[in-house]
Amino acid sequence: MGQIALEGLEFFAFHGYYDEEQKIGNKYGVDLYIETDLLAAGESDKLQQTVNYEVLYRMVAEEMRAPARLLEHVAHRVLDRITAELPHVRKVKISVSKFNPPLGGICHRARVTLVKKRPKSGE
Repeated sequence: MGQIALEGLEFFAFHGYYDEEQKIGNKYGVDLYIETDLLAAGESDKLQQTVNYEVLYRMVAEEMRAPARLLEHVAHRVLDRITAELPHVRKVKISVSKFNPPLGGICHRARVTLVKKRPKSGE
């Protein structure tokens, strides 16, 4: 097993609990970590034997474009999509951050982190 990480992804999106947030938008950050078998790709140097980083980025970007009230919901959609479309991925961890959230004081970012593990066969 090995890990692929896409860290520091940034998006301008229209998520937020308040209607105003969904109208004006905000900057968001995403860190994505997946666990999968990387040995075959390491031996062969062939892209088709690993997870293409561009495919991962595109999945995250598409989910970030769809407005949501909660960061938890956005993160959950990404987890579900990756596990549905990439069956060889064993585990996905995602952190979604909202920069300068409207909390009434100074807060650089609010972040949620979710993890989804595919059950081993037989479980």
